[in-house]
Amino acid sequence: MGILGAIFVARLFYLQVIMHDHYEAEAAKEHISKFVIAAKRGLIYAHDGPNNYAAMVLNEPVFTVFADPRHVKDESRVAETLRKIAGGNVVDQFENGLRDKSRQYVVVARGVNKTQADLIKKEKLDSQGIGLQEQEKRVYPENQLAAQVLGFVNGEGKPQYGIEEGLNDQLKGKDGQLKALTDVHGIPLSIGAESVQTAPEEGKNVVLTIDRNVQNKVEQALKTGLERSKATKGSILVMNPNNGHVLAMANYPTFNPNEFSKVTDYSAYGNRTISDPYEPGSVIKALTMGAGLNEGKIEPTTTYNNTGTVKIDDAVIRNVLTSPLGAVNMTQVLVYSFNTGAVWVLQQLGGGEITTAGKQKLYDYFTKNYLFGQRTGIELAGEAKGKVDDASSSDVQYANMTFGQGINLSMLQVTGAFCAAINGGVYYTPQIVDGYLDGTKSFTAKAPTIRKADVLSGVSSAKLRQMLHDARAGSSAASGEKKGYFTGGKTGTAQVYNPQIGRYDDKATIGSYLGFGGQDKPQYVIMVRVDDATIAGYSGSAAAAPIFTEISNWMLDYLQIPPKG
Repeated sequence: MGILGAIFVARLFYLQVIMHDHYEAEAAKEHISKFVIAAKRGLIYAHDGPNNYAAMVLNEPVFTVFADPRHVKDESRVAETLRKIAGGNVVDQFENGLRDKSRQYVVVARGVNKTQADLIKKEKLDSQGIGLQEQEKRVYPENQLAAQVLGFVNGEGKPQYGIEEGLNDQLKGKDGQLKALTDVHGIPLSIGAESVQTAPEEGKNVVLTIDRNVQNKVEQALKTGLERSKATKGSILVMNPNNGHVLAMANYPTFNPNEFSKVTDYSAYGNRTISDPYEPGSVIKALTMGAGLNEGKIEPTTTYNNTGTVKIDDAVIRNVLTSPLGAVNMTQVLVYSFNTGAVWVLQQLGGGEITTAGKQKLYDYFTKNYLFGQRTGIELAGEAKGKVDDASSSDVQYANMTFGQGINLSMLQVTGAFCAAINGGVYYTPQIVDGYLDGTKSFTAKAPTIRKADVLSGVSSAKLRQMLHDARAGSSAASGEKKGYFTGGKTGTAQVYNPQIGRYDDKATIGSYLGFGGQDKPQYVIMVRVDDATIAGYSGSAAAAPIFTEISNWMLDYLQIPPKG
């Protein structure tokens, strides 16, 4: 008996003293659980006039209803009650899960709103093993307005496209954690020495540079403009050239981010102003002229002999318009959109003919001054780099590049470069985040970033502005515009390369219009793109230019810019 007693004492000493920490940790595993406290995702606002903000993205509480089938005593009553309250939110055949007593967690309904959740609580179904998990659902109160700018958060909580994806690290915040003693049902107890809580950090509330009024007007003008030109696809970008702020980005077709799962053509999700490089056509002539002016090779009044064609190697480049012929100045090149004039500027960069040095000079302007072939750095997901081939490319390709063919650029890249060329020569990084709002609605601005301060000289920029004003005034594009303002711009009708026939297709074009408006200095820049217009005329002037004019006239009123007396 003494020996047996000694064995028991030794064993108890081993378990209670030597192994005390081990078994205490094992017990904690059974009764102490860790719970994630989800951080609230930051809200997204747009400007609503000069001093107001409009919520573009909000959070709405939704609930997942779950069951522990081991504690469900009356499956029929529970199922009937949940069907009555949750309706179409219940999971298919959830009754089978309620009857499976081998399981401890079964989802019975998803996406239940707060009113429904309160009704479930009133039925006191927690005694029947029914629980509620609160989550947050992203809500887009303006529906399809600026949809591709905003993006969306999918059903799995993953941000996709736009600001939601591009600024996810700032919007998502940081989850907290609750380490707590639980009861037999796994419910955390509110008291206990073991409870440790790390509070979540809410995501930042973002204020966009987008003005919802400008955005709304632009989307309306794009839709009606496409209908007028019998086109199905197009995009518009509006920027402030004096700070790089994007005031509107619109694409059609579009979608409602509240109903993203109903979209069948996923290309509608993409923001084509940043993600779809194309050959922009003759709008690039403005930037070619900027390079020639800045290098001192041309002046607005400089003339060349326009014969209507120019032969480069074994290719003949032609003008669309056949007159006027003879001595034509550089402003007239923009008025009549002469391809031969743009090629002539490239020849002057090379000393009178197309040379490797001249091609390198144009390449440097495109890539180092206008920053083509690289992302602008805007705070959006999905921006494309575009492509500019280097000076080892053929003379024909570089001749084509002077008027916007053989070069792939996004609308944002072209618009950003154009802003720099006409604002005095300063390239501001295109910006769609204006700043942040804290919980007290105190606004912290994000300062504009100057990426390059000497894109063109101030003198060259002023000359180019005047040339573009004269080009618009001397063309049909100015029809219907308000008088007394300083506007300017350039059309572009680019042929689309067809790989099936191995050349550019005369029947497939993309029309663009790129221009500015204001008074003494440009206060906005608008770029319009229409992909598949089927009306008569060149799509740049017939389809895109009228959309520009409509928006430009509206902007002059909205910004309260007075006309010159």
